[in-house]
Amino acid sequence: SCKVQAEQQRSSTYFPSQEVVVQCQTSGNTPCIFISTIMPSYRNVALAMFLTLHGALGFGLRTSPTSSLIASSASLRRTMSKATTTTAIYSTAEATESEKKTPIKNEEAYNKVKMEDIVSLCKRRGIIFPSSEIYNGFAGFFDYGPLGSELKKNVKDNFWRHFVQRREDVVGIDSSIIHNPTTWQSSGHLDGFSDPMVDCKETKLRYRADQLFCAPVTVEECGTTVGFVCVLEANDEDMVKAAKKQAKKLLKESDRKGQAIQPFAFKDLTQVSEEEMGQIPSPGSGKPTLTMPRDFNLMFQTNVGAMQDGSSVAYLRPETAQGIFINYKNVLGTSRQKLPFGIAQIGKAFRNEITPRNFIFRSREFEQMEIEYFIPPGDDVWQPFHEKWIADSKAFLETVGLREDLMGYDVHEGDGLAHYARACTDITFKFPFGEQELMGIAARGNFDLTSHTEGSGKTLDYFDEETKEKFIPHVIEPSLGVDRLILALICSAYAEDEVNGEKRNYLSFHPSIAPVKVSVLPLVKNKEPLVKAARELFEKLQMRWNVQWDQTGAIGRRYRRADEIGVPFCVTVDFETIEDDGAVTIRDRDTTEQVRIPMDEVVPYLSKMIDGY
Repeated sequence: SCKVQAEQQRSSTYFPSQEVVVQCQTSGNTPCIFISTIMPSYRNVALAMFLTLHGALGFGLRTSPTSSLIASSASLRRTMSKATTTTAIYSTAEATESEKKTPIKNEEAYNKVKMEDIVSLCKRRGIIFPSSEIYNGFAGFFDYGPLGSELKKNVKDNFWRHFVQRREDVVGIDSSIIHNPTTWQSSGHLDGFSDPMVDCKETKLRYRADQLFCAPVTVEECGTTVGFVCVLEANDEDMVKAAKKQAKKLLKESDRKGQAIQPFAFKDLTQVSEEEMGQIPSPGSGKPTLTMPRDFNLMFQTNVGAMQDGSSVAYLRPETAQGIFINYKNVLGTSRQKLPFGIAQIGKAFRNEITPRNFIFRSREFEQMEIEYFIPPGDDVWQPFHEKWIADSKAFLETVGLREDLMGYDVHEGDGLAHYARACTDITFKFPFGEQELMGIAARGNFDLTSHTEGSGKTLDYFDEETKEKFIPHVIEPSLGVDRLILALICSAYAEDEVNGEKRNYLSFHPSIAPVKVSVLPLVKNKEPLVKAARELFEKLQMRWNVQWDQTGAIGRRYRRADEIGVPFCVTVDFETIEDDGAVTIRDRDTTEQVRIPMDEVVPYLSKMIDGY
């Protein structure tokens, strides 16, 4: 099994040359080697090939005359003796991949990615699955797999450390999912928490009116409008592509095939007149069968207790913010906080979305990370706090690995602001389906605490000991969806490069949020002292992080497996570890560079690289 087909004859131009000595471990304890003469320009490739052989232990190089004959078994044994005394055996982990050149990154890789690619990647690598898949799924609900659950936990832990544990002015709570129903009456959710909805009278399908965009198809030459197109919200390129397909059909039906049309002027269906709606085709039927927009309440209703009448009606919370407001007085009385201070919460929320879409970006069950930061009242007070929270929020998103070039801002003005808000700025992200809101930072005034004061009859004011004044604090609210952030992180981490001519796809997660921090690789699995040393290191690292054990396959293949799921570091334990220097090889995922680190310095080194200290 250790024999290799060697060339019987070699060109006389193959010199100077070197003999490659590959030492193998056969069944039993008898070692064997083979020698092949290699042209220097092919040496790296040949070594990588040799080291993928089953049972390969290491290699050495030595200068020798060119030979065109395969050595006999006797001469192999003699050469083996000579090779083991005169040839330096290098760490296999250092040379297997031939990654001596810096990887050439494909900067355009993400621009070509479709949403379908991201969805497929998440399922294939155990990040996110459709919920209830064996029953054909359930629209708007998703399950997190082995890697996804770790990624989600790491994202939430990072948020909590950044905004709660590392700040003296923010504390945390964890409120219940179901509140007293009066909570939602006071907050305005029962009357006003809705989305505009249109129905297709023919197919009975329902759509969010602000996610359907229409545009007139106007002939450029004469200015005649031949009809309307209607497309679902997406990135500009996809919307125009879908609209052109519909416009082509309209031109053909009106005997204007091939005529040029004016650019599309899209507007959503909340802005159309009843007359225009009579010409706009439904995405379901292709005919003008849509109703005018009407409000649809997004709250999930349930019943609490044995009775199922009006007195037992309750609601799954549509946001985590109200759980903070109704606990404001409890926190103020027990935490010894003084203005300005904040209350943070991470938790589930539920919204009965009309058309959940774009994977986990808009789903019916999701998780939020929110902070209500209470500040003194005054027109000249809120703005500096608002600007500071915008800057802090963006800094956090960058620390967990979001690409700055994919982020932007959307400042709400006029009708885009909630009636109670003084200002609101969204940090946006360029997803494959277009640029969308990722995190909102709103100046909410004192609307919420005032509403709950009126609804409950309990005073929720603040007494300032310095000024001896009582007032209801105002609020700055940074709000971030866990699932949206995870989708943005996966998009940011998607990467392609080329390593010595070989294409590589991998996820470049920031080490702090990577689902698996380290992959421990024993060079071979049949050398007990080596495996034991690797296992001891693996169990030591398990005390700190989620790490992976992989002992199957060639070392280069194991590196690629780790790259595909975003493991930032691979630690290889080889023969030098147990026989010579007691060190291991640590390989960086993004650069493929390798460093040799003494065993007792591995944890401090990885701690610095992963946790930053």
